[in-house]
Amino acid sequence: MLRIVSIGIFCIVCLASFTIFQKKTYPDKLSEWNFFKGKLSDLSPAKEVVPYALNTPLFTDYAEKSRFVRLPSGKFVQYQSEGVLHFPEGTALIKTFYYSADFRNPGKNKNIIETRVLIKEQEEWKALSYVWNDDQTDAIREIAGDEKQVQFIDKAGNPQKVRYVIPNQNQCKGCHNVNDQMMPIGPSVAQLNGNVSYPSGIENQLKYWNQHGMMQNLPSFATIPKTAVWNDPLSGDLNARARAYLAINCAHCHRREGPAQTSGLFLTESETDITALGINKAPVAAGTGSGGRLVDIQARDANASILWYRMQTNNPGERMPELGRSLVHQEGLALIKEWINKMK
Repeated sequence: MLRIVSIGIFCIVCLASFTIFQKKTYPDKLSEWNFFKGKLSDLSPAKEVVPYALNTPLFTDYAEKSRFVRLPSGKFVQYQSEGVLHFPEGTALIKTFYYSADFRNPGKNKNIIETRVLIKEQEEWKALSYVWNDDQTDAIREIAGDEKQVQFIDKAGNPQKVRYVIPNQNQCKGCHNVNDQMMPIGPSVAQLNGNVSYPSGIENQLKYWNQHGMMQNLPSFATIPKTAVWNDPLSGDLNARARAYLAINCAHCHRREGPAQTSGLFLTESETDITALGINKAPVAAGTGSGGRLVDIQARDANASILWYRMQTNNPGERMPELGRSLVHQEGLALIKEWINKMK
Protein backbone atom coordinates (compact mmCIF):
# COMPACT_ATOMS: atom_id res chain seq x y z
CA MET A 1 0.00 0.00 0.00
CA LEU A 2 2.83 2.37 0.89
CA ARG A 3 4.48 1.64 -2.45
CA ILE A 4 1.26 2.39 -4.39
CA VAL A 5 0.75 5.68 -2.54
CA SER A 6 4.39 6.62 -3.16
CA ILE A 7 4.05 5.91 -6.87
CA GLY A 8 0.86 7.97 -6.96
CA ILE A 9 2.53 10.93 -5.29
CA PHE A 10 5.50 10.57 -7.65
CA CYS A 11 3.19 10.65 -10.68
CA ILE A 12 1.38 13.75 -9.41
CA VAL A 13 4.68 15.51 -8.85
CA CYS A 14 5.88 14.50 -12.33
CA LEU A 15 2.63 15.74 -13.90
CA ALA A 16 2.88 19.06 -12.06
CA SER A 17 6.49 19.45 -13.14
CA PHE A 18 5.58 18.64 -16.74
CA THR A 19 2.75 21.21 -16.67
CA ILE A 20 5.07 23.90 -15.33
CA PHE A 21 7.68 22.98 -17.94
CA GLN A 22 5.11 23.19 -20.71
CA LYS A 23 3.65 26.53 -19.58
CA LYS A 24 4.33 29.29 -22.09
CA THR A 25 6.58 32.06 -20.86
CA TYR A 26 6.79 35.55 -22.37
CA PRO A 27 9.55 38.16 -22.27
CA ASP A 28 9.64 40.38 -19.20
CA LYS A 29 10.96 43.28 -21.26
CA LEU A 30 9.57 44.72 -24.49
CA SER A 31 13.10 44.93 -25.92
CA GLU A 32 13.39 41.13 -25.75
CA TRP A 33 10.72 40.74 -28.44
CA ASN A 34 12.99 42.48 -31.01
CA PHE A 35 10.05 44.30 -32.57
CA PHE A 36 12.09 47.48 -32.96
CA LYS A 37 15.61 48.32 -34.10
CA GLY A 38 17.97 50.96 -32.76
CA LYS A 39 16.85 53.14 -29.87
CA LEU A 40 13.72 51.48 -28.52
CA SER A 41 11.80 54.71 -27.87
CA ASP A 42 12.13 55.67 -31.56
CA LEU A 43 9.71 52.77 -32.27
CA SER A 44 11.52 52.08 -35.52
CA PRO A 45 10.20 48.71 -36.73
CA ALA A 46 12.47 45.75 -37.41
CA LYS A 47 12.55 44.38 -40.95
CA GLU A 48 9.70 41.90 -40.49
CA VAL A 49 7.50 44.35 -38.54
CA VAL A 50 4.99 46.35 -40.62
CA PRO A 51 3.02 49.46 -39.55
CA TYR A 52 -0.73 49.52 -39.83
CA ALA A 53 -3.46 52.06 -39.08
CA LEU A 54 -7.21 52.17 -38.55
CA ASN A 55 -9.54 54.48 -40.45
CA THR A 56 -11.36 55.31 -37.21
CA PRO A 57 -9.37 54.41 -34.08
CA LEU A 58 -10.50 53.96 -30.49
CA PHE A 59 -10.34 57.08 -28.31
CA THR A 60 -8.10 56.67 -25.26
CA ASP A 61 -7.85 59.98 -23.39
CA TYR A 62 -6.27 61.66 -26.43
CA ALA A 63 -3.32 59.26 -26.40
CA GLU A 64 -1.51 58.93 -29.70
CA LYS A 65 -0.84 55.41 -30.95
CA SER A 66 1.55 53.56 -33.19
CA ARG A 67 0.49 50.15 -34.51
CA PHE A 68 2.53 47.33 -36.01
CA VAL A 69 1.98 43.72 -37.05
CA ARG A 70 4.54 40.93 -37.21
CA LEU A 71 3.63 37.74 -39.04
CA PRO A 72 5.61 34.49 -38.70
CA SER A 73 8.02 33.87 -41.55
CA GLY A 74 6.26 32.34 -44.53
CA LYS A 75 2.78 32.87 -43.06
CA PHE A 76 0.03 35.18 -44.26
CA VAL A 77 -3.35 36.66 -43.34
CA GLN A 78 -6.30 35.04 -45.09
CA TYR A 79 -9.17 37.18 -46.35
CA GLN A 80 -12.29 35.17 -45.67
CA SER A 81 -15.94 35.56 -46.60
CA GLU A 82 -17.81 38.63 -45.38
CA GLY A 83 -14.57 40.54 -44.96
CA VAL A 84 -13.22 38.54 -42.03
CA LEU A 85 -9.44 38.33 -41.55
CA HIS A 86 -7.82 35.17 -40.23
CA PHE A 87 -4.39 35.81 -38.73
CA PRO A 88 -1.91 32.91 -38.65
CA GLU A 89 -0.44 31.29 -35.57
CA GLY A 90 2.32 33.40 -34.08
CA THR A 91 0.96 36.76 -35.26
CA ALA A 92 1.86 39.69 -33.01
CA LEU A 93 -0.16 42.90 -32.98
CA ILE A 94 1.83 45.68 -31.29
CA LYS A 95 0.20 48.91 -30.14
CA THR A 96 2.06 51.66 -28.30
CA PHE A 97 0.35 54.55 -26.46
CA TYR A 98 2.17 57.86 -26.06
CA TYR A 99 1.68 61.61 -25.69
CA SER A 100 3.60 64.29 -27.54
CA ALA A 101 4.60 67.10 -25.19
CA ASP A 102 2.80 69.56 -27.46
CA PHE A 103 0.10 68.25 -29.80
CA ARG A 104 0.89 71.11 -32.18
CA ASN A 105 4.23 69.34 -32.77
CA PRO A 106 3.16 65.68 -32.96
CA GLY A 107 5.81 63.04 -32.42
CA LYS A 108 8.28 65.34 -30.69
CA ASN A 109 9.33 64.87 -27.06
CA LYS A 110 7.11 61.82 -26.71
CA ASN A 111 6.12 60.41 -23.34
CA ILE A 112 5.58 56.72 -24.07
CA ILE A 113 3.20 55.13 -21.58
CA GLU A 114 2.60 51.52 -22.55
CA THR A 115 2.87 48.96 -25.31
CA ARG A 116 0.26 46.24 -25.66
CA VAL A 117 1.01 43.01 -27.50
CA LEU A 118 -1.63 40.60 -28.75
CA ILE A 119 0.00 37.30 -29.63
CA LYS A 120 -1.90 34.45 -31.34
CA GLU A 121 -1.07 30.92 -30.22
CA GLN A 122 -3.05 27.71 -30.63
CA GLU A 123 -5.90 29.66 -32.23
CA GLU A 124 -6.20 31.89 -29.16
CA TRP A 125 -5.10 35.47 -28.56
CA LYS A 126 -3.05 36.37 -25.49
CA ALA A 127 -2.85 39.98 -24.23
CA LEU A 128 0.38 41.31 -22.73
CA SER A 129 0.98 44.82 -21.35
CA TYR A 130 4.37 46.49 -21.07
CA VAL A 131 4.74 49.69 -19.02
CA TRP A 132 7.52 52.06 -20.07
CA ASN A 133 10.03 53.25 -17.50
CA ASP A 134 10.63 56.94 -16.78
CA ASP A 135 13.91 56.90 -18.72
CA GLN A 136 12.03 55.64 -21.81
CA THR A 137 14.70 52.97 -22.34
CA ASP A 138 12.45 49.91 -22.04
CA ALA A 139 9.03 48.65 -20.95
CA ILE A 140 8.39 45.99 -18.32
CA ARG A 141 5.62 43.42 -18.49
CA GLU A 142 2.85 44.24 -16.01
CA ILE A 143 -0.08 41.94 -15.20
CA ALA A 144 -1.80 43.97 -12.49
CA GLY A 145 -2.13 47.22 -14.44
CA ASP A 146 -0.81 50.65 -13.49
CA GLU A 147 -1.56 54.34 -13.78
CA LYS A 148 0.42 57.39 -14.85
CA GLN A 149 -0.07 61.10 -14.39
CA VAL A 150 0.36 62.67 -17.82
CA GLN A 151 0.62 66.31 -18.88
CA PHE A 152 0.52 67.69 -22.42
CA ILE A 153 -0.40 70.76 -24.47
CA ASP A 154 -3.46 70.20 -26.65
CA LYS A 155 -3.95 71.39 -30.23
CA ALA A 156 -5.47 74.64 -29.02
CA GLY A 157 -2.41 75.38 -26.89
CA ASN A 158 -4.09 74.58 -23.58
CA PRO A 159 -2.30 72.55 -20.87
CA GLN A 160 -4.01 69.26 -20.03
CA LYS A 161 -3.62 66.66 -17.32
CA VAL A 162 -4.86 63.09 -17.34
CA ARG A 163 -4.67 60.13 -14.99
CA TYR A 164 -3.88 57.50 -17.57
CA VAL A 165 -4.98 54.03 -16.46
CA ILE A 166 -3.21 50.94 -17.81
CA PRO A 167 -5.67 48.03 -17.69
CA ASN A 168 -4.91 44.80 -15.89
CA GLN A 169 -5.01 41.47 -17.69
CA ASN A 170 -8.63 40.73 -16.78
CA GLN A 171 -9.75 44.14 -18.05
CA CYS A 172 -8.04 43.41 -21.36
CA LYS A 173 -10.05 40.22 -21.61
CA GLY A 174 -13.24 42.11 -20.76
CA CYS A 175 -12.99 44.38 -23.81
CA HIS A 176 -11.41 41.94 -26.28
CA ASN A 177 -14.31 39.55 -25.83
CA VAL A 178 -16.29 37.95 -28.65
CA ASN A 179 -18.32 34.88 -27.67
CA ASP A 180 -16.10 34.56 -24.57
CA GLN A 181 -12.95 34.43 -26.67
CA MET A 182 -10.26 37.11 -26.77
CA MET A 183 -10.13 38.81 -30.16
CA PRO A 184 -8.47 41.94 -31.62
CA ILE A 185 -10.74 45.00 -31.68
CA GLY A 186 -9.29 47.19 -34.42
CA PRO A 187 -7.75 45.41 -37.43
CA SER A 188 -10.80 44.44 -39.49
CA VAL A 189 -10.93 44.49 -43.28
CA ALA A 190 -13.02 47.67 -43.33
CA GLN A 191 -10.75 49.45 -40.85
CA LEU A 192 -7.59 48.47 -42.75
CA ASN A 193 -9.00 49.61 -46.10
CA GLY A 194 -7.09 52.90 -46.00
CA ASN A 195 -3.70 54.42 -46.71
CA VAL A 196 -0.51 54.12 -44.67
CA SER A 197 2.89 55.75 -45.18
CA TYR A 198 5.53 53.10 -45.91
CA PRO A 199 9.23 53.65 -46.66
CA SER A 200 8.28 53.16 -50.33
CA GLY A 201 5.49 55.76 -50.16
CA ILE A 202 1.81 56.08 -49.27
CA GLU A 203 -0.24 53.05 -50.22
CA ASN A 204 -3.49 51.29 -49.39
CA GLN A 205 -2.48 48.81 -46.72
CA LEU A 206 -4.62 45.91 -47.94
CA LYS A 207 -2.98 46.22 -51.35
CA TYR A 208 0.42 46.48 -49.69
CA TRP A 209 -0.17 43.36 -47.62
CA ASN A 210 -1.35 41.51 -50.72
CA GLN A 211 1.59 42.61 -52.89
CA HIS A 212 4.16 41.76 -50.22
CA GLY A 213 2.93 38.24 -49.51
CA MET A 214 1.25 39.10 -46.22
CA MET A 215 -2.28 38.31 -47.39
CA GLN A 216 -4.10 35.76 -49.52
CA ASN A 217 -7.51 35.63 -51.21
CA LEU A 218 -7.95 39.41 -51.50
CA PRO A 219 -11.03 39.91 -53.73
CA SER A 220 -11.79 42.75 -56.11
CA PHE A 221 -11.49 46.08 -54.33
CA ALA A 222 -15.00 47.03 -55.42
CA THR A 223 -16.34 44.38 -53.04
CA ILE A 224 -14.22 45.27 -50.01
CA PRO A 225 -15.97 47.23 -47.21
CA LYS A 226 -14.42 50.45 -45.96
CA THR A 227 -14.90 52.17 -42.62
CA ALA A 228 -15.36 55.93 -42.83
CA VAL A 229 -12.90 58.24 -41.09
CA TRP A 230 -14.89 59.70 -38.21
CA ASN A 231 -13.56 63.27 -38.58
CA ASP A 232 -13.24 63.42 -42.38
CA PRO A 233 -16.46 64.39 -44.19
CA LEU A 234 -14.86 63.38 -47.50
CA SER A 235 -14.70 59.76 -46.32
CA GLY A 236 -18.41 59.33 -45.66
CA ASP A 237 -21.66 61.02 -44.74
CA LEU A 238 -22.62 61.93 -41.18
CA ASN A 239 -24.32 58.57 -40.54
CA ALA A 240 -21.32 56.55 -41.78
CA ARG A 241 -18.86 58.54 -39.68
CA ALA A 242 -20.99 58.41 -36.52
CA ARG A 243 -21.60 54.68 -36.92
CA ALA A 244 -17.85 54.11 -37.42
CA TYR A 245 -17.10 56.07 -34.23
CA LEU A 246 -19.64 54.15 -32.15
CA ALA A 247 -18.50 50.81 -33.59
CA ILE A 248 -14.86 51.18 -32.57
CA ASN A 249 -15.52 52.85 -29.22
CA CYS A 250 -18.58 50.91 -28.07
CA ALA A 251 -19.25 47.80 -30.13
CA HIS A 252 -16.48 45.64 -28.67
CA CYS A 253 -18.97 45.27 -25.79
CA HIS A 254 -22.23 46.41 -27.37
CA ARG A 255 -22.63 43.67 -29.96
CA ARG A 256 -24.62 40.47 -30.12
CA GLU A 257 -21.52 38.41 -29.28
CA GLY A 258 -20.11 40.84 -26.72
CA PRO A 259 -20.16 41.14 -22.92
CA ALA A 260 -22.93 43.80 -23.05
CA GLN A 261 -25.25 41.64 -25.15
CA THR A 262 -27.92 41.60 -22.42
CA SER A 263 -28.36 45.37 -22.84
CA GLY A 264 -29.98 44.86 -26.23
CA LEU A 265 -27.95 47.85 -27.50
CA PHE A 266 -25.81 46.79 -30.47
CA LEU A 267 -23.59 49.37 -32.12
CA THR A 268 -21.68 47.53 -34.84
CA GLU A 269 -21.51 49.16 -38.27
CA SER A 270 -23.45 46.25 -39.76
CA GLU A 271 -26.44 46.52 -37.37
CA THR A 272 -29.65 47.35 -39.27
CA ASP A 273 -32.28 47.02 -36.52
CA ILE A 274 -32.97 50.62 -35.43
CA THR A 275 -34.24 49.45 -32.04
CA ALA A 276 -31.03 47.50 -31.44
CA LEU A 277 -29.18 50.70 -32.37
CA GLY A 278 -30.96 52.32 -29.45
CA ILE A 279 -33.30 54.62 -31.33
CA ASN A 280 -36.35 55.23 -29.10
CA LYS A 281 -35.33 52.14 -27.10
CA ALA A 282 -35.80 52.02 -23.34
CA PRO A 283 -32.68 50.79 -21.47
CA VAL A 284 -32.64 47.34 -19.91
CA ALA A 285 -30.87 48.45 -16.72
CA ALA A 286 -29.13 51.82 -16.90
CA GLY A 287 -29.72 52.84 -13.27
CA THR A 288 -28.19 56.20 -12.42
CA GLY A 289 -26.33 55.98 -15.75
CA SER A 290 -29.49 57.11 -17.51
CA GLY A 291 -29.08 60.63 -16.18
CA GLY A 292 -32.86 60.77 -15.96
CA ARG A 293 -33.24 60.05 -19.69
CA LEU A 294 -35.82 57.52 -20.84
CA VAL A 295 -34.35 56.05 -24.04
CA ASP A 296 -30.90 55.17 -25.34
CA ILE A 297 -31.26 57.50 -28.33
CA GLN A 298 -34.03 60.05 -28.63
CA ALA A 299 -34.13 60.88 -32.33
CA ARG A 300 -33.49 64.61 -32.98
CA ASP A 301 -32.68 65.26 -29.31
CA ALA A 302 -29.18 64.35 -28.17
CA ASN A 303 -29.69 65.93 -24.76
CA ALA A 304 -32.56 63.51 -24.07
CA SER A 305 -30.46 60.48 -25.11
CA ILE A 306 -28.78 58.18 -22.58
CA LEU A 307 -26.00 57.34 -25.05
CA TRP A 308 -25.01 61.00 -25.43
CA TYR A 309 -25.31 61.60 -21.69
CA ARG A 310 -22.97 58.73 -20.82
CA MET A 311 -20.43 59.95 -23.39
CA GLN A 312 -20.34 63.46 -21.91
CA THR A 313 -20.22 62.64 -18.19
CA ASN A 314 -17.04 62.02 -16.23
CA ASN A 315 -18.79 60.27 -13.35
CA PRO A 316 -16.95 56.91 -13.02
CA GLY A 317 -20.22 55.07 -12.39
CA GLU A 318 -21.96 56.54 -15.42
CA ARG A 319 -19.45 57.33 -18.15
CA MET A 320 -19.04 55.21 -21.24
CA PRO A 321 -16.84 53.57 -22.23
CA GLU A 322 -16.15 52.32 -18.71
CA LEU A 323 -12.44 51.76 -19.41
CA GLY A 324 -9.89 53.77 -21.32
CA ARG A 325 -11.26 57.22 -20.74
CA SER A 326 -11.30 59.79 -17.97
CA LEU A 327 -11.46 62.79 -20.32
CA VAL A 328 -14.45 63.58 -22.52
CA HIS A 329 -13.69 63.29 -26.21
CA GLN A 330 -15.18 66.63 -27.15
CA GLU A 331 -14.81 66.16 -30.91
CA GLY A 332 -16.38 62.71 -30.86
CA LEU A 333 -19.16 63.94 -28.60
CA ALA A 334 -19.92 66.74 -31.07
CA LEU A 335 -20.13 64.22 -33.92
CA ILE A 336 -22.63 62.01 -32.10
CA LYS A 337 -24.67 65.02 -30.99
CA GLU A 338 -24.95 66.22 -34.61
CA TRP A 339 -25.84 62.70 -35.77
CA ILE A 340 -28.66 62.33 -33.23
CA ASN A 341 -30.01 65.85 -33.70
CA LYS A 342 -30.21 65.41 -37.49
CA MET A 343 -31.94 62.03 -37.45
CA LYS A 344 -35.01 61.86 -39.65
